[in-house]
Amino acid sequence: MDRTHILRIDCADRTGLVHAITGVLFRVGLNITSTHEFVDRETLHFFMRTEFAGEFDRETVLGELHASLPEDTRITLSEKRRKDVVIMATREHHCLGDLLLRHRYGELNARVLAVVSNHNDLGELAEKFEIPFHCVSHEGMSREEHEDAILKVIDLHAPEYIVLAKYMRVLSHSFVDRFPNRIINIHHSFLPAFIGANPYRQAYERGVKIIGATAHFVNHSLDEGPIIAQSVIPVGHTFSVDDMQQAGRDGEKVVLARALKLAFEDKIFVNGNKTIIFD
Repeated sequence: MDRTHILRIDCADRTGLVHAITGVLFRVGLNITSTHEFVDRETLHFFMRTEFAGEFDRETVLGELHASLPEDTRITLSEKRRKDVVIMATREHHCLGDLLLRHRYGELNARVLAVVSNHNDLGELAEKFEIPFHCVSHEGMSREEHEDAILKVIDLHAPEYIVLAKYMRVLSHSFVDRFPNRIINIHHSFLPAFIGANPYRQAYERGVKIIGATAHFVNHSLDEGPIIAQSVIPVGHTFSVDDMQQAGRDGEKVVLARALKLAFEDKIFVNGNKTIIFD
């Protein structure tokens, strides 16, 4: 069976782009099995994700595509495969445990290479799934020193993505810049309404009727990077603070897994502070 490849194109919009792209694939004898396109009418920008099968010369295809498309075109061409991932966590187990279970049963389309934490609490959980666990304590270290120590561990594994599974330390701009649009975070969707300590207590006292979760790429704006996936959960007057926290944790697990599936299948384009998602 021919391997499946993914072609992603991001460029200024103009007439005939779909025809030009599919024409290149047709001329070299490739079979398109799935394709999606979108034009952002405000920025007049074109996005396309195409899956195809067949044998081909990579340089020939890329050369013909560049010759047929606008000068600013960004093209990625890759084989459909599992992504290499490092997970970072602190003390909360729910997201990490869910991801490790999905990984064990082949639901993530990824290879979890390691878990990195600033505490030892989750080491036993990682070991149960036979995933290397690295505790890099932040005690007695500046943020820069701690991040340098973490990067030494991460560089050993050379992941394509870093997943923040409730990692509770703010990453510096220099750290984020090492992995542009490759760090994915999950948090509750009270932000910016309830910031700081114990947001579920704040929400409970305010009498909120919905809670939720947001998964997003990490950028220089704290918890405000391009959103990948979200969900909301209705809550009522019978919910205690603990009930709300449990519902929130359940929502975070599902939303994070959904976001990672999209990212690991190359279905996301970042367009400014928004995302284009071909699901």
